[in-house]
Parts: sequence; structure tokens; C-alpha cells
Amino acid sequence: MKVVYEAANLIDAHLVKHALEAQEIPVFLQGEALMGGMGELPLFGTILVCVPDVVWPEASAIVSALPLNQPDAASDDDEAPDGASGWLPA
Repeated sequence: MKVVYEAANLIDAHLVKHALEAQEIPVFLQGEALMGGMGELPLFGTILVCVPDVVWPEASAIVSALPLNQPDAASDDDEAPDGASGWLPA
């Protein structure tokens, strides 16, 4: 098994897992059971998405095409009418 993606959180790990499984690539999430552990265990960055060695190149290409950890692009419709950015008072 090779690590194809190191997930920042459980949601990212499952998004990658489902994308790979949709292409019929077997996936193992290493460290999923450790999420939320206390003490010496970090709460984030502990999940590794692993695939068999023979499908790693294909899986790596799929993961690199996914829009992971990218900020959402703001559209022109999202701008405030007066040109102000950020939150407006209630």
C-alpha cells in the first residue's frame, strides 16, 4: 500500500476515498479511528489515504485533479452592493 493523499480532516479523506472508489480503486484509510483522540495524538492530519502499489499512478492522477484545499473563487454576484467586502452589520 502507498499513501496517495494525506488528509487534513475526515471529510477530505472521505471525499478522496469516494472519488477513487468511483473509479473502482480499492482504498484504505489509515488513522481514521484515531480522529478525535486526546493526549499526544493530533486532532488533524492523521488520516492517510492509501491504495495498492499497482494502482498508485492512476490514483495519484485522480487525486491531483480533485479541487482539494483550494479557496472558493468569489463571483461578481457575491459582492456587496456598495463595493464593501466582508460581513455587513445586521
